[in-house]
Amino acid sequence: MKNKLLIVWSSSDIEVARKLVLLYGSVILPRGYWDEATIMIWGPSAKLLADSIELQEKVKNIMSTGVKFNVCVVCSDEYGVSDTLADLGVELIHTGEMLTHALQSDWKVITF
Repeated sequence: MKNKLLIVWSSSDIEVARKLVLLYGSVILPRGYWDEATIMIWGPSAKLLADSIELQEKVKNIMSTGVKFNVCVVCSDEYGVSDTLADLGVELIHTGEMLTHALQSDWKVITF
């Protein structure tokens, strides 16, 4: 069985992004902590990421390690940032379905 992690990133706080979500996200696959990892961008974190070139660069580097990123398409549409995040390589999805599946299966889920 694979060890799978879903990080739900909802905070609009840039320090939470820098020092928790993206710092941990940058090492989880290279260090072998998890076999598979996804960072789900939900709510105000979508706007934070779209507005920050610094965070976008960090996300690109994390993606290069194999971590997947997706975003709540309803949230990104409401914030007007769907195109920016899609151009970054973030998958636009209806996150409620994925979160429900993760919670009801063998994924580990943490939220920031």
